[in-house]
Amino acid sequence: MARSKRNFPLSVETPPVSLLTHLNLIDDHGRIANAALLLFGKKPQKYFISSEIKCVQFYGNVVEKPMPAYQIYKGDVFELVDQATSFVMSRIDNWVGTRTKGENASIPTHPELPIDAVKEAIVNAVCHRDYTSNASVQIMLFRNRLEVWNPGTLPYGLTVQKLHGPHKSLPANPLLADPMYWNGYIEKVGTGTEDIINKCKEYGLKTPKFCQEEDFKVVIWRARNIQDKSKRSKSDPNLIQSDPK
Repeated sequence: MARSKRNFPLSVETPPVSLLTHLNLIDDHGRIANAALLLFGKKPQKYFISSEIKCVQFYGNVVEKPMPAYQIYKGDVFELVDQATSFVMSRIDNWVGTRTKGENASIPTHPELPIDAVKEAIVNAVCHRDYTSNASVQIMLFRNRLEVWNPGTLPYGLTVQKLHGPHKSLPANPLLADPMYWNGYIEKVGTGTEDIINKCKEYGLKTPKFCQEEDFKVVIWRARNIQDKSKRSKSDPNLIQSDPK
């Protein structure tokens, strides 16, 4: 995947030790870095218990029971990102189009939230979190918003306000960031938060919110109310709103 997406210089047949050496994930004594376990380990949570992702859905706009869905995902960082993204995208509204004569067999769809923005928020949480913390990345889907929490803080000199514009790429875990870049999950140029904002604006959603408190939080707003969703469906007669899960 890295070769096809980023022209990664090593071949697919490269021995694991050579690959890890190229990525600075193993030292001269054969000791692998913690990042290697998180990236390629079969059971990373055996060594990093809190590296899991907790995903929960709520019926309303506050944290309260009952919860219609709750999952704890384990695996390497790539699996975590993919599983958490699927959790969110499978539990939001989706507008499904209809086939018309002469078109191909595929049916157009338009999910309520832009998948690129959702995935970017989750990737950032996994890549930039503090892995010495006992807390996990937490994803909470409310009726009016999506919140992505990670136990970590912005690097020195970077503020919440600066996240809305061009800024330096300062990964908290550079040994994680490099392989994630090669695999196409991040860009390493400080554009992630801007991409989240732009994708949401393209969808006609409110500007996402970034908060730094004890943890770092990204808030992506869903369609403001049911009327907004209905208007969006009526604007295109070929789209119908599917039932929310």
